[in-house]
Amino acid sequence: MKAKKKVVARRRAKASGAATWFAFQPRAGGGPAVRDITDRFGVRQETLSRMTGFSQRAVAEWARGKEPSAPAKKVFVEMDRLLDGLARLMQPKEVGRWLKEPNPAFDGSTPVQVIERGQMDRIWRMLYYAESGEPG
Repeated sequence: MKAKKKVVARRRAKASGAATWFAFQPRAGGGPAVRDITDRFGVRQETLSRMTGFSQRAVAEWARGKEPSAPAKKVFVEMDRLLDGLARLMQPKEVGRWLKEPNPAFDGSTPVQVIERGQMDRIWRMLYYAESGEPG
């Protein structure tokens, strides 16, 4: 029954004109594929740990295949959405480097520092203005 719901959700997303359907493919257990995130976006596990607030050890275990908790899955899906949005503006492999470079849009902070401070909405706002063409 779950597979049918996923197919229906995909069809609805495509029909509604959603910008992209997630390229993120969860593992068979439904959890986030941490290794997919790190490989696809060029983000190191250490950086992903900082962005999510989970320990480096936990992120490494999840990358090796251990099943994450439900809250961890939710956070990784959210991170994947953000990274996917950034990949619409740059090459996916460049996202990891961009996250660690000081950015004048964030008063000289790196995007990782912005996320660590709980201000991910600033990055989403930047993405909105960049994609819409509106002055920001």
